[in-house]
Amino acid sequence: MNKYRISGLILLLTIFVCSFACTQKTGQMALLPKADSPMPNGAWSREIEDEDKMITEVLLFIDGYYSLTAYESGSGAFSSTKGGSFSKDGMNLKLNQEFHSAGPAELGVTEEWFLQSKDGGLAIQTHNETGSWKPLDVGRQTALTGAWLFSGRERDGEMQRRDTNQARKTMKILTGTRFQWIAYNTDTGEFFGTGGGEYSALEGQYVEKIRFFSRNNDRVGAELPFQFSTEGGEWHHRGKSSSGDPMYEVWARRMK
Repeated sequence: MNKYRISGLILLLTIFVCSFACTQKTGQMALLPKADSPMPNGAWSREIEDEDKMITEVLLFIDGYYSLTAYESGSGAFSSTKGGSFSKDGMNLKLNQEFHSAGPAELGVTEEWFLQSKDGGLAIQTHNETGSWKPLDVGRQTALTGAWLFSGRERDGEMQRRDTNQARKTMKILTGTRFQWIAYNTDTGEFFGTGGGEYSALEGQYVEKIRFFSRNNDRVGAELPFQFSTEGGEWHHRGKSSSGDPMYEVWARRMK
């Protein structure tokens, strides 16, 4: 009887594992881009070799905005970033560049990409290549998932507000696990800096782990803890900056 019971338990366990695996695969496949649905929010990545160096590229899509960033896989040394708004028609993406680390010459450039869901990942065809991307957190979200614009900072005990419609912007993009901030000017095309990596946001605690930082590569690998709250469509962000100074910032959700 013990033998039969053990065999039965093994059979039930096998069925459970197979069912779970199938569910996970189906769920992942359901989050891949489809011709008749919007672009899923989330982060994608790939590694490429460039002059004997491995480069990590991270692509973020969130609520009609995107960023594409490249940095050295080992050191985190920053290479480039670009991004802005995008629209999707079938499996075609039209991307309008609002910022580019290369400078003003790239301001307003429009690109068209063709998407293909393939082997649980994403193939993206651009004007000069086709690359394979793997999902990092597609479909996942936190209370802070979205596109945000810097709208205020406390100085000497007083909150100083910034008009989010002005040309000088700092945008922060957060998917389910990835973040990136970008400082730039939409009129002149100037690029002032960027940083990003992984984050978590749970029960009022927000933690960033820096994977790249264009202004100071020594900050790569640092973990920065903050407190956060959301009030009336704004994100209140308190803690210490990457340089260790106390800070209290306010960010407003970016509307289309």
